[in-house]
Amino acid sequence: MVTVYTDGSCLGNPGPGGWAWLVPGGRFESGADAHTTNQRMEVTASLRALESLRRVAGADGILVRSDSTYVVNCFAQRWWAGWRRRNWRNSQGKPVANRDLWEPLLDLALDAAVPVRFEWVKGHSGDPCNDLVDELASSAASTGAGRAGSF
Repeated sequence: MVTVYTDGSCLGNPGPGGWAWLVPGGRFESGADAHTTNQRMEVTASLRALESLRRVAGADGILVRSDSTYVVNCFAQRWWAGWRRRNWRNSQGKPVANRDLWEPLLDLALDAAVPVRFEWVKGHSGDPCNDLVDELASSAASTGAGRAGSF
């Protein structure tokens, strides 16, 4: 199973934002958006990670470790099932925020060909990979530019 850490950052909310993902001891990628929200960057980080890693993960699957309860709880508490059942309305009957990102993320995360699991990790707690992905996302938000590479 491939483990990937994801994070999003926003300077102001809304404001300039950044997202990042990294595989411990492997590849990483980050990107920026000039005007966005923290929640959009958190979802984008997971989406970009799955888009990039599903080819290499295959049937072994992907473990996404995120400090975003917004992302992790969508899967752990199956928010997505209610959204789909209610025609993309939340429990208060309002349109689901960030649907344009959630729909492609759900398509990838729920595809049985590549199993995906989400796990919450406490942010800013000394987890080296979480701290590094936070730095990558924050740097993208502050510079307006992303990076890609390997460790």
